[in-house]
Amino acid sequence: MERCNVERASRVAAVLLIVAALFAATGAQSAGRLAADPETRRQALVAYREGQDALARERWVEAETAFKKAVGLEPLLMLAHYGLGQAYMGQRRYPSAVRAYEACLEAARGLHQLGFSDRAAADRQIDEEMRELRESIRRIQGGQVKTGGPQMVLRLEQRLVDLERMRSSAAGPFRPPAEVLLALGSAHFRNGNLTDAEARWTEAVAVSPALGEAHNNLAVIYLMTGRVDEAEAALALAERHGFPVNPGLEADVRKAKGGRP
Repeated sequence: MERCNVERASRVAAVLLIVAALFAATGAQSAGRLAADPETRRQALVAYREGQDALARERWVEAETAFKKAVGLEPLLMLAHYGLGQAYMGQRRYPSAVRAYEACLEAARGLHQLGFSDRAAADRQIDEEMRELRESIRRIQGGQVKTGGPQMVLRLEQRLVDLERMRSSAAGPFRPPAEVLLALGSAHFRNGNLTDAEARWTEAVAVSPALGEAHNNLAVIYLMTGRVDEAEAALALAERHGFPVNPGLEADVRKAKGGRP
């Protein structure tokens, strides 16, 4: 009887392995079908740049239109999904921003899956997005874009880190981009959903512990929910990683502690 149970368990395990392999292959094939051909992707990048220019001028509706066109042409273009989220945030359409950032995470997952079926194609797409980010950084630092400043550059650099991490860990398990999780948490927060905001920011610092802004935002959540010691610790981490913490927030934490050690 014991031998039969062992054999049965072995057969079940073998079937599960086959099913898991089929699911992985199906995911990679689906990502491959989603990936646009080179000319369509070129058109998507043109639309993405138009959206970025509109964002820089705070023309939110124009940006929304351009980014929608870009993601319609190339569903795996992460930067366009992210830009669409920014356009919605500018219009205070927070539920729409949540959906856009979630779509950005799915695009990241799709790129990861594409790597299993066509590593070269996935790397090309990641490299293209990295070039776009570097160009945006160059334009801000060169004064061609007047909005954003140093904090915007830090955000763009974090997105570069995210893409570099995706490229280098292609064969491993999927890890969501920390900057997208940060933005998604902010959309939830603006929409009044503190629980989901905290969850996304916690995920962000798990992926990228040096993401000071996420630690700062968690401090706000902790303070709002009466976890003063956690708020103080989160602020210390934010400052350690170079985020300019608002002195008013630090004062609020000290006041909430009320002289406690």
